[in-house]
Amino acid sequence: MDTLLDLLNSRPLVNGEEQDALGDPAGGRRWAREHDGEGSLAELALLRETRDILRDVVRGDSPPTALRPLLEGVHQVPELTSDGLEWTVKTPPHARLAVEVVLAWAAAEKQLPGRLRACANDECQLFLLDRSRANRARWCSMAACGNREKARRHYERTR
Repeated sequence: MDTLLDLLNSRPLVNGEEQDALGDPAGGRRWAREHDGEGSLAELALLRETRDILRDVVRGDSPPTALRPLLEGVHQVPELTSDGLEWTVKTPPHARLAVEVVLAWAAAEKQLPGRLRACANDECQLFLLDRSRANRARWCSMAACGNREKARRHYERTR
């Protein structure tokens, strides 16, 4: 699930300006290789497409069916090992990382429904996976977004 969050958060706002970790080929290849990808241009294009579709799905702007084109030609194959039955995902090499991210999103939705969400700070583009018991986390970072939002509300109340 870390790769899922890393991909969703690969286009943050820094000082009000959007930065894209997958935007230039060198940085994108580095990002893909750090996440066990191959770093090809085809893989980077698919990762950017996957990120954009997932962002819309998580925000509720698109239905989950929008992910369907990313899974075309993907198959799960059962394999018997000494540990028992395991499922292996078969996909073209350039699509493997993007497919793994979509599968991680599906697992998060199944195991932690509603806990993958956008930061509540309107000036932030990051996402969080709320692992708190109460399921009440609102900000990607309490130190950054949470503190800023609380300071803004305090200022408005005392004005």
